[in-house]
Amino acid sequence: MRGADAGRRGRGQAHTLEGVVAALLLLASLVFALQSTAVTPLSASTSSQHIENQEQSMADGVLSIAEDDGDLLAAVVYWDETTESLHGIGGGGYANDGDYPAGFVLGDLLTESFSERGIAYNVFVQYRTADGAQRERRLVYRGVPSDNAVTASRVLTVYDDTPLAEADGSDDTLTVSDPGANFYMPDASPSTGTYNTVRVELTVWRM
Repeated sequence: MRGADAGRRGRGQAHTLEGVVAALLLLASLVFALQSTAVTPLSASTSSQHIENQEQSMADGVLSIAEDDGDLLAAVVYWDETTESLHGIGGGGYANDGDYPAGFVLGDLLTESFSERGIAYNVFVQYRTADGAQRERRLVYRGVPSDNAVTASRVLTVYDDTPLAEADGSDDTLTVSDPGANFYMPDASPSTGTYNTVRVELTVWRM
């Protein structure tokens, strides 16, 4: 009987040892699998998304500040009726960062917010024609955005009596609807006091 009891104990101990070994192997497999598939806060995709979220917030903030201060509308009408271009801008008809004209306050805000941080940006103005077609004009152009670019926008109303902006940012004696203004966007609603409704679009991306 003692021999049989000893045999049973031996088999029981063997089964217990096998169970422990199997449990350890299973635990090791789980740990390895978790280490292989876990996404940490420093993962490339997570880090990239965090940067894009920051840039989105900055772009929205810049447009909000510029809109509240009137600088966004001033940039839309920052127009030289003689050269039929933005004030102080060459033949391309749009700004390309760097030394903006003194009256183009939006440019200074963009430089401080983005250029000095190594972030590129484009600014476009979308407007309507009298027949409802959409047109677009570059205000600032830095190149083709990358795949991770983000965009913010604001909608503004330009009225018939909205004055053009002089080179120093002050109001011109000409309004957008004056024939001599040679303004780049047409009167999309001739029978009303609303000249055009525009969408200012700011796209930013890491250089």
